[in-house]
Amino acid sequence: MEQLLALTLWLLLALTLPGGLYLLVLTLAGALRPAAPAGPPLTGRLAIVVPAHNEADGIARTVLNLRTVAEQDGAADVVVIADNCDDGTAPAAGAAGARVLERRDPERRGKGYALDFAFRTLLAEDYAGFAVIDADTLADANFLSSVRRHLGSGSQVVQARYTVLNGSASPRTALAELALAAFNVLRPRGRVRMGWSAGILGNGFALRRTALEQVPYTATSVVEDLEYHLQLIDAGIRVGFADDTTVRGDMPSAARGADTQRARWEGGRLRMLREHSPALAGLILSGRLRYLEPLADLLLLPLGYHVIALLAATLLGAALGAGPGLVLAATGLAVVATHVLVALRVGGLPWRRLLILARVPAYLLWKLRMVGAIATTARRNSAWVRTTRGGD
Repeated sequence: MEQLLALTLWLLLALTLPGGLYLLVLTLAGALRPAAPAGPPLTGRLAIVVPAHNEADGIARTVLNLRTVAEQDGAADVVVIADNCDDGTAPAAGAAGARVLERRDPERRGKGYALDFAFRTLLAEDYAGFAVIDADTLADANFLSSVRRHLGSGSQVVQARYTVLNGSASPRTALAELALAAFNVLRPRGRVRMGWSAGILGNGFALRRTALEQVPYTATSVVEDLEYHLQLIDAGIRVGFADDTTVRGDMPSAARGADTQRARWEGGRLRMLREHSPALAGLILSGRLRYLEPLADLLLLPLGYHVIALLAATLLGAALGAGPGLVLAATGLAVVATHVLVALRVGGLPWRRLLILARVPAYLLWKLRMVGAIATTARRNSAWVRTTRGGD
């Protein structure tokens, strides 16, 4: 029995050690502010592309916000892609002042298909670049000025901070706000400080037209942003990080919407790990070391599951007596705690947000309950389902 416990302990440590080391590097590097862009801003017209599927209730708010951002820029248009909608998304967006492109293709459904359609349509026009904002999101007033500085200073693609708009709506959204401060602020900062690509977060990113001409947006999985980022890495394009501007999106405050969103995100990452990690490992072994970071990112478990594995390893280590296994597990938990504290600081959140960590045990139980749904959503052809964001 003791041998079985010891084997389980070291299997858990083997599962978490690569991700833990990667997390430590990102935490230390991300605590340092990225260098400001140096160079003239990108000139020419920009299109703010808003992919939308059945967003009639909230699309006007986003369009009005983005029209203000575009008018301040003076050379930008707001373009909504009403994709396979069966509600009033298109007329609501048009009434709010957006240019609307409607797409109907029941056989090819998903955000990636919508963006590909939008980019192919707009590349035929004279746009110098494109920004992508989700239909439930508000952008800072300086969003386009920051994007222009980064795209004009050597970056072909740039990602802005992406955080939570309704962090005070419920304990669930408050926890999401802290999680996104880690995943969408601290980690991209760390990658850029290490000279790596910041990554694409699916919301609040922008591309020069040359990037799209070189790497068409053909990513169509449920995590099309991660898939497209791997394509950019393959083409030798690194994504910059605009640390001085933020887009804020609504997060689901009720269990049903959170279940749908989490299953989509983490199931998609699981599929990317299964499909891409063997090829990435082969490229690294052939000497192409730029693929080390994307592989490390895929190998890092979602933080909830990373913590569950470390907690289990800690309990096993304690049961077996003090030893190197227990020390490694406890060190891994200390790295996670440090990551959360640094994320709170660089994310600009008040320290009282730490009180939400009292809900972590319930959150971890919820994560365990989600394992089956995540595995199901790892299928390639999962449909684009709008996330329920309210309290229904």
